[in-house]
Amino acid sequence: MNWNEHWNLKNKHAFLSASKYHWINYDEDRLISVYQNWKAKERGTRLHEFACEAITLGVKLSHSKRTLNQYVNDAIGFGMTPELILYYSDNCFGTADAISFDGKLLRIHDLKTGVTTASFHQLEIYTALFCLEYNYDPNDIDIVLRIYQSDEILECSPDPSAIVDIMNTIVDFDRVIESLKEG
Repeated sequence: MNWNEHWNLKNKHAFLSASKYHWINYDEDRLISVYQNWKAKERGTRLHEFACEAITLGVKLSHSKRTLNQYVNDAIGFGMTPELILYYSDNCFGTADAISFDGKLLRIHDLKTGVTTASFHQLEIYTALFCLEYNYDPNDIDIVLRIYQSDEILECSPDPSAIVDIMNTIVDFDRVIESLKEG
């Protein structure tokens, strides 16, 4: 058999793919809803890539209350590094949208392009990963977490004991996963 080779599709996934077969049970309204969510995620990915490039190049956007503009301009203003991987182990790591640390103040910003209400838990996990990777006690540093979404900026300074709890959970769960891998 001479198979057709679709090199242009290598490492791509169709929206109506066989591996994500649930769509065969959708009605038209559900299909439209799922497709629109998929497109929104794709747009969010592209906006994150654009923001990373603007921050890396130091290109500020016009002064505006728009989420993207505030996020990019603040990250540049605070001298933040975009899209930084924070690593504890192969079982637990993540990419902070923007991060900075001056020896005393840890700042982590997250850009949310969707409409689902965001939670600070994700940023608290990034904080725990930072403390584990760089060997900092959250009780010894100041922490500012920000979420940029829907043209608003939400900010919090987490309780250091909550970060310690997350750090302990990461260490414990990583140990459990590693023991499962050995078994």
